[in-house]
Amino acid sequence: MRDETAPASPGNLNFVLVCVFIDMLGVGLIVPVLPILVGEFVGGREQQALWYGILGATFGLLQFIFMPMLGAISDRVGRRPVLLYSMFGMGLNFLLTAWAPSLAWLFLGRVIGGMSSASMSVASAYASDVSTPENRAKSFGKIGAAFGMGFIAGPMLGGLLGGVDLHLPFYVAAGLSLANLLYGFFVLPESLPAHRRGSFRLQKVNPLAGLVKLAGRTDVRGLVIVFALMTLAQVMLQTTWVLYTHFRFGWTPAQNGLALFCVGVAAVVVQAGLLGIWIRRFGEVRLAMLGMCSGALTFLLYGLATQGWMMYVLILCNLLAFAAGPALQALISKLTPAEEQGELLGSLHSISSAGVVVMPLLGGFLLGEVSHLPPSDWRIGVTFFVSSAMQVVAIVLARHYFRAHEVPE
Repeated sequence: MRDETAPASPGNLNFVLVCVFIDMLGVGLIVPVLPILVGEFVGGREQQALWYGILGATFGLLQFIFMPMLGAISDRVGRRPVLLYSMFGMGLNFLLTAWAPSLAWLFLGRVIGGMSSASMSVASAYASDVSTPENRAKSFGKIGAAFGMGFIAGPMLGGLLGGVDLHLPFYVAAGLSLANLLYGFFVLPESLPAHRRGSFRLQKVNPLAGLVKLAGRTDVRGLVIVFALMTLAQVMLQTTWVLYTHFRFGWTPAQNGLALFCVGVAAVVVQAGLLGIWIRRFGEVRLAMLGMCSGALTFLLYGLATQGWMMYVLILCNLLAFAAGPALQALISKLTPAEEQGELLGSLHSISSAGVVVMPLLGGFLLGEVSHLPPSDWRIGVTFFVSSAMQVVAIVLARHYFRAHEVPE
């Protein structure tokens, strides 16, 4: 078990929050335009959905392989050098995508991006380093809020820039990654002192080893399965949102940027403002359950929406869902030794990476199958119905786990 009495490291959480914000701002810039850019290299909606799914799966596969490796490396050498590597790789990814003359170049950029996208897992480990057990969930919430703030400005700016030129958002994202790299190099302090660093073992760099290890921990296995189902449902939504709204409502990159702006605002309101209040009011267990219930209902209604304005209403009515992830993550973290936090959080984020391998392929296939239907046909929302069903299963399993185990809050 982790040493709950160990003091937090002296690093400053605000530094890494800025890094996450700039990184996510760059990522957010490309979200409304990449699916449309893929359409320039292929013919027809079915091919566009299929190849966008394959691109997403390529990124996810490399991320799945490298994220636990980088998390384990950060346990050995510290968080700062791994964060700097990630910033450089993402900048190169954006540049290659901006220069892309063909679909093959898009794949190359996705490969490099997947190999270097460790910012969230290592940033979460950084947050754990500088937090006490009592405020860890709040720190994770701040990381999520920085992520959300990047998506407040990123997609809207990306949509506006994409209206000028589909390649322009990628150049801007590359510039932001360079700024992030310089900021991290000159400002970001190390959070993991040498005496708290763990050993590096080949077992830790096996992307499946972390998941197998989590599965072997009977104390958190149920929570990990719940976290996985919830994460996979969200990945399905994230990777199919732009094409879904483009096919169903005819949304442009600018319109999708505005919708994702609303998502970012909702995330920040919850994770930077309401999360601490809700944790004190409900506790992490009840908050996780309420958030998953809200998500399951909202996913269903996303798929049934017949007018674009309904999507905005549903985003703003789904605030509780943004609290479920940090609450579950904090519960699992409390049951893990301090020297294994990087490995743990890398493995948890590998669940998302594994989802980005499978869910874009599934989502792209499903969207391709219904792309010929008229916009009013309810079957176009099939990807959201799948997400809702996964959330329902997660709720049932979580209820069973919390009844059978005593979970510290």
